[in-house]
Amino acid sequence: MLNRVILIGRLVAEPELRYTQSGTAVTNFRLAVDRPFTNQSGERETDFIPIVVWDKQAETCANYLAKGRLVAVDGRMQVRSYDAQDGSRRWVTEVVAQDVRFLDWGRQSDQGSDTRKTAAQADDYFDDVPFLKE
Repeated sequence: MLNRVILIGRLVAEPELRYTQSGTAVTNFRLAVDRPFTNQSGERETDFIPIVVWDKQAETCANYLAKGRLVAVDGRMQVRSYDAQDGSRRWVTEVVAQDVRFLDWGRQSDQGSDTRKTAAQADDYFDDVPFLKE
């Protein structure tokens, strides 16, 4: 059996990082992915797909990603259910990411109070990796 999903899209909003009671990092974000065809009006429709990222990669996504960033996600589809406060059963379909690739570096924030890592900081990190130097 095979359960594999590969998506390329843009973040709809800022990623949300939280930690489980045991201290495991988990980040959630939604990805806007255009459908490969047009509707009857000649417009492309877009799906908004919830993504879940775990562990170290969750922290990396929370630190480096922002609304509008282009990413590729490789993972698996997960369907789960829970009981809502009103007693009804709710179903959630989401992609659990195994690999998230940043396809653009985005723009540096205009706000000095932004705690996210900037593209310049990431470039400094990659400058220290010997096999990436020119």
